[in-house]
Amino acid sequence: MFPRSLYTLVMYLLTPVILFRLARRGLHYRSYLGRWRERFGFFRAPGFERSIWIHAVSVGEVNAAVPLIEALMRRHADLPFVITTITPTGSERVQKLFGDRVFHVYLPYDLPASVRRFLERVRPSLGVIMETEIWPNLFAECEARRVPLVVANARLSAKSLRGYGPVRPLARVAIRSARHVAAQSGADAQRLLELGADPSRLSVLGNIKFDMAVPADLPEHGRALRVEWGPHRPVWIAASTHEGEEVAMLKAHALVLRRFPDALFLIAPRHPERFKPVALACRSFGFATRTRSEDVSAESATQVFVVDTLGELLRYYAAADLAFVGGSLVEIGGHNVLEPAALSVPVIVGLNTFNFAEITTSLVDAGGALQIADGEKLGAEVVRLLGDERRRVEMGEAARHVFERERGAVERNLEAIEKVMTGSPA
Repeated sequence: MFPRSLYTLVMYLLTPVILFRLARRGLHYRSYLGRWRERFGFFRAPGFERSIWIHAVSVGEVNAAVPLIEALMRRHADLPFVITTITPTGSERVQKLFGDRVFHVYLPYDLPASVRRFLERVRPSLGVIMETEIWPNLFAECEARRVPLVVANARLSAKSLRGYGPVRPLARVAIRSARHVAAQSGADAQRLLELGADPSRLSVLGNIKFDMAVPADLPEHGRALRVEWGPHRPVWIAASTHEGEEVAMLKAHALVLRRFPDALFLIAPRHPERFKPVALACRSFGFATRTRSEDVSAESATQVFVVDTLGELLRYYAAADLAFVGGSLVEIGGHNVLEPAALSVPVIVGLNTFNFAEITTSLVDAGGALQIADGEKLGAEVVRLLGDERRRVEMGEAARHVFERERGAVERNLEAIEKVMTGSPA
């Protein structure tokens, strides 16, 4: 067995590498560099006696957690809330969504002293870990302090299960210390059991991402954008793209333009550091390109519009005839296909969708999504769908039906959390 003391020693030996990584990332995010002390548990204590703490690693987890956090805040208005993230983009999203309604810091690295400083300052009476962030020292310190942990909306892909490697015994001890693990699906539950979750503390409660709030006026905003861009133009979007996918997207759009010369392509890179390189790539392909940050909107002559801002993806989905969801042509595992599905927008993805495997399968089986083997197939599929309005409408309706059918997981996760808080069997 890989002892926790050895794991901790390795973590401390890696501290110089961690500091170098902090400095390098700070070149892209100045605010992150200014807050590096938080990653070691150093920050001004907010003065709480007890709090509810939620951890969501990045933007996707933060967005998914919103309805659950809001529900908890309504039920426990007398308690302060702490939200931690790991990424700068996740931090920005928390601050934009919640402002001063919550206390926000970065989660410390999994070093015992750093974790203890963090827990001493925020004094949680409950911790809710979104999805499956298993940190041996964090979980051990929470257990030692009798801070009950709930792993909400838990998922574990086969790839992630294999990835634990030599620290799998530590992950087993950690996950067994959680008071309850609320799995997204039966397949996730089975893999969590293989990891070592306690069967008596594990349940399948569904995916809370199906409970995302969809503003009622989004379709209207989408129509307004279409009028602004040219009401009869075909429009498609590639969202949450990664390096290794974007060139394929641009080649696909070149093919689209041969069939639909007035087509508009929206591209939204997943990470801010990709914004400028993607805009440069679009121009190097010879496309008439505008960006959200510099030009605000597309014009009738614009061929590619780069969405180089955060938190606006839904309004651009609402304006699109179809959507490719990125992270699925490279070994990322895919991103949230439910956002376009919620807006009745047909979905195209690659084969690497292990982060959303069951959701993607549901959409494909229902006829709301298509999977393509590689980027070479994308252009032909986009051309085919842009030329077949009836098919797009059918796919969009099927996608929306899957989205509506699976809702309700927030309430089920909330009930499990409440039972843990009251000490009842969850």
